[in-house]
Amino acid sequence: MVTVGQLMKKDLVTVDAGTSVVDAARLMKTWNVGSVLIAENGHVVGIVTESDIVKKVVGADRGPYFVPVEDIMSSPIVGIEERRPLTEAADLMNKHQTRHLGVTNGGAVVGILSVRDLLHPVSVDEF
Repeated sequence: MVTVGQLMKKDLVTVDAGTSVVDAARLMKTWNVGSVLIAENGHVVGIVTESDIVKKVVGADRGPYFVPVEDIMSSPIVGIEERRPLTEAADLMNKHQTRHLGVTNGGAVVGILSVRDLLHPVSVDEF
C-alpha cells in the first residue's frame, strides 16, 4: 500500500499573512510548486493555490499587488495523516473539491500532497 507520506512534498513553501498575491506567485514559480502555505504567528492557517490566484484575483479583475494572501486563502486546510493510503487522499480531495491536502503528523502540517502527486504510482506502476 502506497501511503500519503511516501509521495508528499516535504519542502513546504510558506509565506506570512499580509504577503501580496504577487509575491506568493513569485515564490510558487521559484520553487516550482502549485501552492503556498499561509502562516500567522508561527502557525499554518491556510493555503493559496494557483487556482485561487487565477479565479479569485485574475478572474475577478483584482490587482494582485494589493491583495493579501489571506484574502484568497482556503482555511482551514483539508488535512490527512501521512500514514493514510493514497486512495483515502483521493477520496478526500474529491469530497472537498480540492487539489491539495495538508499532510499531518500529530496535528502539525509536515507536507503537501497535490493531485499531481497521485499520478506518480501510476506512472511507475506501483499499484
